[in-house]
Amino acid sequence: MSEDFAFDEYGANPGDPLSMREGHSSHGRFERVLRAGQFAITSEIAPPDSADPDEVLNRAAQFDGYVDAINATDGSGANCHMSSLGVCALLTRVGYSPIIQLSCRDRNRIAMQGDVLGAAALGVCTALCLSGDDVSVGDHPEAKPVFDLDSVSLLQTIRTLRDEERFLSGRKLDEGPRMFLGASINPFAPPIANRVDQFAKKVAAGAQFVQSQYCFDVEMARDFMARSVDRGLAEKCFVLMGVGVLASAKTAMWLRSAIPGVHIPDHVVRRLEQAEKPREEGRVIAIELMQQLAEIEGISGIHLMAYKQEQFVGEIVTRSGVLGGRKPWGLARAEEALHTNIEHQFQAAQV
Repeated sequence: MSEDFAFDEYGANPGDPLSMREGHSSHGRFERVLRAGQFAITSEIAPPDSADPDEVLNRAAQFDGYVDAINATDGSGANCHMSSLGVCALLTRVGYSPIIQLSCRDRNRIAMQGDVLGAAALGVCTALCLSGDDVSVGDHPEAKPVFDLDSVSLLQTIRTLRDEERFLSGRKLDEGPRMFLGASINPFAPPIANRVDQFAKKVAAGAQFVQSQYCFDVEMARDFMARSVDRGLAEKCFVLMGVGVLASAKTAMWLRSAIPGVHIPDHVVRRLEQAEKPREEGRVIAIELMQQLAEIEGISGIHLMAYKQEQFVGEIVTRSGVLGGRKPWGLARAEEALHTNIEHQFQAAQV
């Protein structure tokens, strides 16, 4: 690793912003990995029901050196937790690449634009635009939903802030947010025939990457990607296919019955039912899915969702081999690079 590369890749301190590169929308490491043609891994952190920052940092540490970016969920399932913005602020302090999730359910366009500017000022380089689950399914069903924007109009809004440096009102910004924009897709929920059209709509609105809902059916993913590639969408937008880690057959059956849009084939449920150690089998299934999905044209990465099994993310990523020996950024690696840079600078000063 050359001195220049190490310093540019990691900065003088872990949380320092990276230099801006031509053709990039952000200073972020996640965008760099994808634009370099590397297969990427993302995962997500469940925000704590707490104001303790160590709970966030300890959870993130489980992904250290295994993932390229960490999603901070935003009231997932319409349940209240620490805010996505708060989690992202903590993660950027120490150098992680967080993805702020922005749910249209809870904030209007005034609050949303303010949060985007605040996130960018804190060093958050990536945003995932979501409509959000209805409040009726969460722990505050009496809450008033907002939905002033939806995921498509939110993408358009942030693109306007970034590229035109103005608010939706037309008022000019002094400086726009440098953000890499993402959205969600679900190729596995009916009407299947319309899913590529919805993907195209989000790309047209400004999505530069997408993360999918759980994929447990490789043939459906292959068909979706073939149609997406034919329309040129995978050339315009990076696709990260979602892979879930199932703990049991009971978990699988609950997910597909209780969560709209989750498709888990019967053969996956039977495999978990027949396994002597279902949790281990769930990890093996995730590994096999990752390996198969990585071979499909147009897929640029995996979004690995291991709810309450985050401690196994490193094992799953390593055993899958999808990174081909590449090791994502981690605190230990950044500290090593920083130490190397300091040694090189000292040696150069002695010459």
